Amino acid sequence: MKAVRFTIGETQFEADFNRSKTARQILEALPLDASGSYWGGEFYFSVPVQVPYEKDARDIVDPGTVAYWPEGLCLCIFWGPTPASERQECRAASRVNIVGRVRKPEVLAGLRGRRVKVERAG
Repeated sequence: MKAVRFTIGETQFEADFNRSKTARQILEALPLDASGSYWGGEFYFSVPVQVPYEKDARDIVDPGTVAYWPEGLCLCIFWGPTPASERQECRAASRVNIVGRVRKPEVLAGLRGRRVKVERAG
């Protein structure tokens, strides 16, 4: 696993990326500086990576999940319900490739900024 640092507005946190093909391609594109958007309990932003769906892609994820959305070429961070959710689940607009997990997902509910920086940690 590789550690990645996100800075969104004034909030900084780390995530551990897995060894998937999608995660490797995103790691190769770092560092990134972008502007993101919110969709309920999800923050997403464009990344210069184009990867197809992986075999384990899914639309319902756990809070703290970092995922890549192939349809939008975006990296997504989930912590709560989205407009597509049923009840309190974290549901993406469509299937996503899981690339990592935020170490302390409780900080995500306090995100307020739109500027995001992503870099390798350590």
